[in-house]
Amino acid sequence: MAVIEIRNLTKTYFLRDRELDAVSDVSLDIASGTVFGFLGPNGAGKTTTMKMLVGLAFPDAGSIRMFGASPQSLAVRKRTGFMPETPAFYTHLTAREFMEFAADLFELERGKARARIQELLGMVELAKFQDMPIWKYSKGMTQRLGLAQALINDPEILFLDEPLDGLDPLGRADVKKLLLDMKRAGKTIFFNSHILADVEDICDRVGIIDRGWLIREGAIADIARGFGSLEEAFVSVVREARANV
Repeated sequence: MAVIEIRNLTKTYFLRDRELDAVSDVSLDIASGTVFGFLGPNGAGKTTTMKMLVGLAFPDAGSIRMFGASPQSLAVRKRTGFMPETPAFYTHLTAREFMEFAADLFELERGKARARIQELLGMVELAKFQDMPIWKYSKGMTQRLGLAQALINDPEILFLDEPLDGLDPLGRADVKKLLLDMKRAGKTIFFNSHILADVEDICDRVGIIDRGWLIREGAIADIARGFGSLEEAFVSVVREARANV
């Protein structure tokens, strides 16, 4: 059963001297419990698509349905989590204070919220830094906090924009393990990444977008067949699509 249904999604930005078709006629179905990797070169339309999926941008044409309803629906938003590409925080708060703020947005009961916050800060290896002001955090620590806040409401669908960016090898291994644990728990995960070796380890299916167009979608095994890796397949698919324009 598809929990995310995308039909003919289109988004155009009007610049000073031209129109930019950021996303063009994209259609996708994401089944419940799937880990889906959304891949593409810089400027391909990945982040614009994700912003429309989480209700931060509005399509010019097409439609999005999650759990059969609009992503603008409050009921849908309560069941989803989102980590942006560059998480931004009130940096004079501590991690614990920020997580309390995130819990309040979801109207979590205070006692349950405190337990959930401690659980998540432990999961992302920030428990011992929870009372440190966020402005003192490194890039990797900020990424970990961004992931923790995306999980505060125990979402059924998780949207992650470059979640592995800025993490050292240990951090990447920790986040990959967390995502695989969520996969085993039946969560649906939709994420963008340029680290294709990690995508290959985590994802069930991938979609490849370039210049706003979805040029390939399917199981990793099918897309990578005949190539040494998903990265080799990705480069070949993008180059072939551009050669045929």
